[in-house]
Amino acid sequence: MGTETKDNTFKTTNPTNGKTLETYTHMSDQEVQETIKKSHEAFKSWRFKSFEERAKIISAIGKELNTQKTELSKLMTDEMGKLLKQSHQEVTLCSAICDYCASNASEILKNEERELSDGGRGIITFSPVGVIYGIQPWNYPSYQVIRYAITNLMAGNSVLLKHAANVTGTAKLLEKIFKDAGLPDGLFSVLVIDHDQSDAIIEHKLVRGVTLTGSPGAGKVIGKKAGAELKKTVLELGSNDAYLVLHDADIEVAVEKSVQGRIYNNGETCIAAKRFIAVESIYEDFKTAFVKAMNALTLGDPNKDDTDLGPMARKDLREKIHEQVTESVEKGAIILCGGQIKKGDGFYYPATVLENVKPGQPAYDDELFGPVASLIKAKDEDDAMRIANDSRFGLGGGIFSKDVDRAIELASKHFDTGMVFINSFGLAEPNMPFGGVKDSGYGREHGGFGLKEFVNTKAIMISEDD
Repeated sequence: MGTETKDNTFKTTNPTNGKTLETYTHMSDQEVQETIKKSHEAFKSWRFKSFEERAKIISAIGKELNTQKTELSKLMTDEMGKLLKQSHQEVTLCSAICDYCASNASEILKNEERELSDGGRGIITFSPVGVIYGIQPWNYPSYQVIRYAITNLMAGNSVLLKHAANVTGTAKLLEKIFKDAGLPDGLFSVLVIDHDQSDAIIEHKLVRGVTLTGSPGAGKVIGKKAGAELKKTVLELGSNDAYLVLHDADIEVAVEKSVQGRIYNNGETCIAAKRFIAVESIYEDFKTAFVKAMNALTLGDPNKDDTDLGPMARKDLREKIHEQVTESVEKGAIILCGGQIKKGDGFYYPATVLENVKPGQPAYDDELFGPVASLIKAKDEDDAMRIANDSRFGLGGGIFSKDVDRAIELASKHFDTGMVFINSFGLAEPNMPFGGVKDSGYGREHGGFGLKEFVNTKAIMISEDD
């Protein structure tokens, strides 16, 4: 969130030094209405473009993202504090998503034919539905947008974006990149608005679907509002993903990937590794190596190559995670490293490891959206899996084991999450589905599944007389 003022403007802040970056003004209600109408008008033409015509522009967006990568990456780092090298990786992923959708949508969304019971012919089509409204968070300022916008544009829909206020600059630059790549006016529109204006958009008769990436609390609110209007939603929400370190794990690999999985993007990732559940037989070995590695990380300027961990994106986010750490300690958790707010400019928080983490503590029950790891001892493999699934969340998770076939069986039959990573930590792959279960939401993005979330699966039945 930006810093709100009484004159309908807000400021964005650089979390590295706490200084103001830019001032923006909220759109008027009339501007919002006009933007929605323009989006609908643009859809009416776009929906009839061939896959080849759409793919040409989507591919061009992918190329333009790479062309403007330096400027876009720097802006993301300035607005939310992620390491500059990871901003570059984010833009590369965005470009790959464009390429995947452009190359595969025609096959994924092609008509299907079925034989009817009376000998007639059935045709199934996947038709675009109209204006899709996306409410997106700040932690991956480009990827979160590209993820839903490109799939929906490729499917023939038009797109509205309400981005998090603190990354408004990135939203505006993406809008420019789409236009520079040749996307017709009105198909991708950034709405600089407040929450009340957002509610009115969900209710608007021309808006046909709503997708949100955010907290479970936000998901319940948006899901209820959209449901009241009988509008389809996709909700990608938070999690406290568990990574299991089993008796036969390669400790060196487990530590390396666990550290990366906890601190990537400054730990501000819904699918980050957050709870580390090690079986008793290797618990002490893993703990010693993991704490040593977390303690050795360099906290500092995200623009510098030797920095491992940048600042939290906002001051209030740092305060929240410190409160979660403090409450967990008051309820029995033990700090093994970190746990103290860094003095000086910027919203820095050190890599932190908590031990003796138990139910009733935020470190066990809730999502720690920052560089804080929860270390939990399990009796054995069965106990580790029980603890992993003892969560209201279900986005991702991981297993470290040299017995890959056994790990696959655990992942497929026992892990109650939408994604499982074996001997690695995971982010997103354009050709694999992304999404969760339980309080982590519903619906899927990527892997072709996102292309079918906001289309009309239409049945056409033809009677063929002799």
